[in-house]
Amino acid sequence: MKSFTLRTRFKKEIISEFVPPPRPSKKVIIFCGGMPGVPAKKELLFFFAKKNYWVFFPRYRGSWESGGSFLKLSPEQDILDIIDGLPRGFRDLWSGKTMKVKPEKLYLFGSSFGGPAAILASRDPRVTKTVALSPVIDWRVESGIEPLDWLGEFTQSAFGMGYRFMKKDWDKLKGGKFYNPAAHVDGITPNKVLLVHAKDDDVVSWKPTAKFARETGSKLILLRRGGHLGGSYFIKPGFYKRIEKFLKS
Repeated sequence: MKSFTLRTRFKKEIISEFVPPPRPSKKVIIFCGGMPGVPAKKELLFFFAKKNYWVFFPRYRGSWESGGSFLKLSPEQDILDIIDGLPRGFRDLWSGKTMKVKPEKLYLFGSSFGGPAAILASRDPRVTKTVALSPVIDWRVESGIEPLDWLGEFTQSAFGMGYRFMKKDWDKLKGGKFYNPAAHVDGITPNKVLLVHAKDDDVVSWKPTAKFARETGSKLILLRRGGHLGGSYFIKPGFYKRIEKFLKS
């Protein structure tokens, strides 16, 4: 297995890092990352690739290397566009080699801001299972330390062109329908979604997650402590075993 991640582009705009599995496989994981933050998930990608998954870590439209405008489209559409592109073929931009995979098992892993992308895209019948850590379930429930208006201003100030969006698109998050799992309770298949949240998370409240789990019948792991869970939690030894059990159930 190569020691560096490969790169490809979907729908002419969405750049994604990816790592192929060491042996033939039709199992795929797509990571839906949080924001704002620097997209650095090499350890995570290789961890799952070594377990014989195709692993993809895209940049949402309008963020980092990808083209387009951030939040002009709901980010789960980026994930669905990648799913569309897998069997059609995608080109490794390093070598120019075209690859294809028609997933028999397709898993979405989301954390924080990426949780809604994973949850909402789980409604697609091609998705096998979804795991969401500290997901934003309802943007109308303001964060105590990262209220939306502040977060938008901070993101533009601190990350510059890393996230390129218009205020009118950012403000769509406040409406409760755009990119908001709480507005789509009826569309969730219960046995496809695992939600994980810690009660001491001061960035995203756990209470909407618990309510969403009750309303949809989704599986919920509620931790006493852990804070705001990031993507590295996926490979925490004890927790990985719980994920593996859920994926196989």
